[in-house]
Amino acid sequence: MDQMGTREEFRDRLRDKKRIVVKIGSSSLQHPETGDLDYTKLDVLVREICDMRNKGKDVVLVTSGAIAVGKKAVHMKDCGRPGEKTIAEKQACAAVGQARLMMIYQKIFAEYNQVAAQILMTKNTIVDNLNRYNAHNTFSELFKLGVVPIVNENDTVATYEIEFGDNDSLSAIVAALVEADLLILLSDIDGLYTDDPRKNKDAEFIHVVEDLSEELMEMGKPSTGSDVGTGGMNTKLVAAKIATSSNIDMVIANSKDIKVLHRILDGQEIGTLFVGNRKTYFDLPEFVEKMHG
Repeated sequence: MDQMGTREEFRDRLRDKKRIVVKIGSSSLQHPETGDLDYTKLDVLVREICDMRNKGKDVVLVTSGAIAVGKKAVHMKDCGRPGEKTIAEKQACAAVGQARLMMIYQKIFAEYNQVAAQILMTKNTIVDNLNRYNAHNTFSELFKLGVVPIVNENDTVATYEIEFGDNDSLSAIVAALVEADLLILLSDIDGLYTDDPRKNKDAEFIHVVEDLSEELMEMGKPSTGSDVGTGGMNTKLVAAKIATSSNIDMVIANSKDIKVLHRILDGQEIGTLFVGNRKTYFDLPEFVEKMHG
């Protein structure tokens, strides 16, 4: 696993990816001091995605942030966190925030002459056969039209509260649904370590994971510095399981510098790469159904 040659080969393969899902977490889109949107980061993110489109790649953006944006707009403190407001309050924040977030995205994408579309999903989009078929067809048509689909969980009507865990799992589900060949998770962490680096200075960084063992899945301790989203390392490893089982490579990288996106696609060794390895027994709808028992 640690042979440099093999690692370089895995990274080189990323240059040829044709359909990419990019996920960015809510904490990555905000100024930590105020909770307001970081427009500079948003602009760089959109520019990077538009550049991928200019190279002929299909791109899906899975974005969090609707609840956080809505919370700010209606001057609500701690919408669902950490004082745990009601689901209805979170959903009200999402209803306000989703419209605002899309308006901002549309405006920035238009500056780069790129059309974006909104797709809101729930667990039922995947579990129900007809819904899944229709969603797949919608994505396919948007790709044909050269449109960038922007996906979020439909927090306003989700009955399982926040179903997918800060959209980490959702992004992997979307990647499997659209038959992507690469998923990039941008988050507030550098990648996977042998232990929590904030608590253990001897924790070692893992560059490549070829086989996502149960032992590695156990590393997903519920800890992250962010209190904005709802996903820690555990949700990222669940995402890795969904992606790699569907034969999709996945990279976890730090969103401090959004420009890592093109560097990852240039084959540079950034973040942790989970190598796609199709599991014939893996059934996406069944897996999603079981996610909440």
